[in-house]
Amino acid sequence: MQNEMLTIKVRGDDGFRNITVRISNRMLQGIEDIVKQTGRSRNEIISLMLDFAFSRIKIESDTV
Repeated sequence: MQNEMLTIKVRGDDGFRNITVRISNRMLQGIEDIVKQTGRSRNEIISLMLDFAFSRIKIESDTV
């Protein structure tokens, strides 16, 4: 048993980044409600919502 080694692999880049976002209490409560209903994590719900919205954003300019 003394010769056994604990091998720990170096964590690689998984393509994700952590960010901090400031949101309203109302929005957080809505997310928490969805979390309770679905059993998914807050992170999963927010990621799904962003994925859904990302391709549906239209940028409008005030300039003519």
